[in-house]
Amino acid sequence: MPANDNASLDAVLKKIESEKIQVVKVEFPDLYGVARAKGIPARNFAHAVEHGVQFAFPTFALDLAGNPASGTGTAEETGYADMTAKPDLSTFTVLPWEPNTAAVIADLYYQGEPIALAPRNILKRVVAEYEKRKLVPIVGSELEFYLLKNEGGAWRTYSDKPSMVYTWNTTIDPDGITRKIVDAAEAMGLGALAVSHEFFPGQYEINLDHGEAVNVADRTFFFKQAVKEIAWQNGLMATFMAKPRSDLGGSGYHLHLSLSDPSSKANVFFDPKGDHELSDLARHFIAGQVEHARGMTAVFAPTINSYKRYVPNAFAPYYVVWGYDNRTCYVRIPPERGGGTRVENRTPDGVANPYLVFAAALAAGLDGIDRKLDPGKPFTGDAYSGADPSTTPLVPQYLHEAVAALEEDSVLCEWMGAPFVKAFTAVKRLESS
Repeated sequence: MPANDNASLDAVLKKIESEKIQVVKVEFPDLYGVARAKGIPARNFAHAVEHGVQFAFPTFALDLAGNPASGTGTAEETGYADMTAKPDLSTFTVLPWEPNTAAVIADLYYQGEPIALAPRNILKRVVAEYEKRKLVPIVGSELEFYLLKNEGGAWRTYSDKPSMVYTWNTTIDPDGITRKIVDAAEAMGLGALAVSHEFFPGQYEINLDHGEAVNVADRTFFFKQAVKEIAWQNGLMATFMAKPRSDLGGSGYHLHLSLSDPSSKANVFFDPKGDHELSDLARHFIAGQVEHARGMTAVFAPTINSYKRYVPNAFAPYYVVWGYDNRTCYVRIPPERGGGTRVENRTPDGVANPYLVFAAALAAGLDGIDRKLDPGKPFTGDAYSGADPSTTPLVPQYLHEAVAALEEDSVLCEWMGAPFVKAFTAVKRLESS
């Protein structure tokens, strides 16, 4: 159970009183990263912390349309039973966009045991494996999204004025929506690092500060809610989907990954004597990303729409190669060194679940480290035109292909857990049928 104690509960109850909170949302991420929640009146919150909140376990059998998949292990097999959500008080936050409302992320249990397929539990398990090796995963979320407005029953880009990437002004955001989002993120302590306009009209990018994996996944989970809620309250719709319009570019979710030494806090991917100042550990981690690229794709790109993004010349991965500061590659090594040394996996799109994305990428990297895999030579030049299609693996081009690739990756399946693979693939097959 979450390590809540009387002192932390007392602090939260005092916060509820001082902020005049009337309702606390007890939330958890489903397989999609969508926030499933119940609103608990503030007077009942202490009881919810002690006893948990009941949700239907077959929530994990539902697709995005609310259709239940069979064979997930969470529905008909359990008699459509309940699971218990226990709030993790360390995640308690006041929601700036909802008056007198707060939220807390819960961990999930079934019959008193942690639910193996719950995304937050999966990430915790993978992080624990790093801790056994005296390593701390450090991650960063770089998310792109579109803002859309409804005109005459059709959804159009919020700002269709001519604009350029890396601009941020009233031309590309006339109502200051992204400023409102960043202000909310700052009030919640989510660590917004930078905001800018992306390549296409109505497309934006807001980066979150890096940190330890579970913390960053929690912050990303809340951040995506902030984007959607604030947009909706201002008459807009925010979407993180990979390709919301065929005539515009896709939206990615670029992962920034490194490892630190828990005692010295040093970035162990940096080695001033290594090739390009990368440590052997970093090279093994990169090799793990390449080795499990196809198997991770269903987690990174979890909808049919996701695969519209994987085309040549779109600055999304197509061939599975890695390179130094090369945005045409599956894995890019940004130029910063020292504490900023990191691996960027450019494959996920914005609808992916941050807990599962981090878990899969870190599991792949850990396999590379454990087996001391060699990533081979870095790719130079334009991978879209220069990679040899006869010898270079492709990112899966369809959801059903990616699901099959996940099931064929025995190492990744072991790390993510058989219960997750069973439920996730059952839901994905329902969607792609």
